[in-house]
Amino acid sequence: MGQSVTQAPDVPEAAGPAAVRRITPDDLRWALAAGWDDFRALRGDILFLPLIYAAIGFLAAALAFQRDLFPLIFPMAAGFALVGPVAAAGFYEIARRREAGLDTSWLHFLDPLAGRSRLPLLFLAVMLAGLFLLWVAAAQAIYARTLGLIGPPTPEAFLASLFTTPEGWRMVVIGNLVGAVFALVALVISAFSFPMVVDRGTDPIAAVLTSARVFAANPGTMLRWGATVAGILLLGSLPLFVGLMVALPVLGYATWHLYTVAVVREP
Repeated sequence: MGQSVTQAPDVPEAAGPAAVRRITPDDLRWALAAGWDDFRALRGDILFLPLIYAAIGFLAAALAFQRDLFPLIFPMAAGFALVGPVAAAGFYEIARRREAGLDTSWLHFLDPLAGRSRLPLLFLAVMLAGLFLLWVAAAQAIYARTLGLIGPPTPEAFLASLFTTPEGWRMVVIGNLVGAVFALVALVISAFSFPMVVDRGTDPIAAVLTSARVFAANPGTMLRWGATVAGILLLGSLPLFVGLMVALPVLGYATWHLYTVAVVREP
């Protein structure tokens, strides 16, 4: 039996942004190692959500193979990284409980959806969902003004034109630049806002500002963390997103541990 905890009021904290610390590449390596340790200890309880996440990604990819939606297959797959923190909230809770010596049963995975964390998490989830939709709309607009000028392609013609026409190269370059801006925004506002809300149930605006503070204090290290996360998610997406069953929980646990180093937590 795990330890019992008193439920906090179903009201977010009104406290402002938290103090932050400097972090180094050594902290990133430590967080990933700690995340891997958590995964090895807890993997049997929480594989179901990455499985669902992988299934959603697979279905989105299958849908994109339709003629009209095929050009959006890559933006949609890449855009899942924007909403990754939403799916990882349960991993933050499990890592928090393990750190505190509490019961880490998978039954606690959905605890952040109850109590004082519920409304802040909903706010943050809607914020990232809006960012994802903006990215898909931007990707559609970029396609329409570049490769889309050639005409609606079959999947084979689209792939053939992607790197063999000026329109295709313009789409690749512009799409990657715009995508990098969206990824940067997501990193700044969500890297530590979700763990902070799970930890404290704090006001979501304060959590977003705290996440932005960490980035402002550690821009180089945070960019390195963002690139590391993107690389792991890319590897986890091959083939057919099944590697996310490992990548997502490891990154979720690792992000929690990095949060404990980067943000000054209240007793």
